[in-house]
Amino acid sequence: MPSLPLFRLAAAIATLAACGAAGAEVKIDGRCEIDSPYQLTLNQRSLILTRQDGEPKALVMRQGRLFVDDRWVELSAQDSQRLAEFERGTRAAMPETQAIAREAADIALVALGEVAAKLGNHPDRTQAKVAQARKQLDASLRDAIGPTRFSGKLLGDGIGKAVGEAVPLVIGDLVGGAVSAALSGDVKRFEQLDNLDAQIEAAVQPRADALERRGDRLCQRMLELDALENALSYRFDGRALDLLKVELEPKDGKPGDGKR
Repeated sequence: MPSLPLFRLAAAIATLAACGAAGAEVKIDGRCEIDSPYQLTLNQRSLILTRQDGEPKALVMRQGRLFVDDRWVELSAQDSQRLAEFERGTRAAMPETQAIAREAADIALVALGEVAAKLGNHPDRTQAKVAQARKQLDASLRDAIGPTRFSGKLLGDGIGKAVGEAVPLVIGDLVGGAVSAALSGDVKRFEQLDNLDAQIEAAVQPRADALERRGDRLCQRMLELDALENALSYRFDGRALDLLKVELEPKDGKPGDGKR
């Protein structure tokens, strides 16, 4: 199953993209695995799940009702209540999802700014680009996530564009700075490399730790949604819908501490 484009993938990619370029080891422990064969879309009226492969192709949840492919289906009163709770819970999770995605990418941007300030040839220009990336990120997240909307594609594209446009500029500035230092014999600038990774870690690791805790709390909410979906008695061609799979691995690395 492909990963559901929520918070963990965004956190890992955004942070590693920036911090990895600097050599710092900023850790966000991705213990929560959220998988689904479906792409999730929210609008004011409905929760919509679609996929290209497999059946059913499309599901629409709307206030306890369920549309499957081409028709509204009959549900028990209990299933109707479960679906209504599933939709409400998904909508309620969206603001926190947005906040976590924003924080993950901002951690990456902070790391970029630290690198630019220490080693770049044009730190002011690079810092301005990082600030622009922050504004672009905020706009993208507002478009992608809200109580009445969610688009995994817009979320991924927004984070990727905001961070991706800043990374090459910072790396280019760093290379230019290193070349200039080498040609001029600027020993002091090279000495800054020795503890740059530690400085970046000190600057952003507390935020990364807090982000991990928020992610774990959101994962628990997703486990509750998974339990609701697993409890549905409705069957499609004799099979459970299997909309969502959530696994939470314990910190000691042993599987199955919070497992679907």
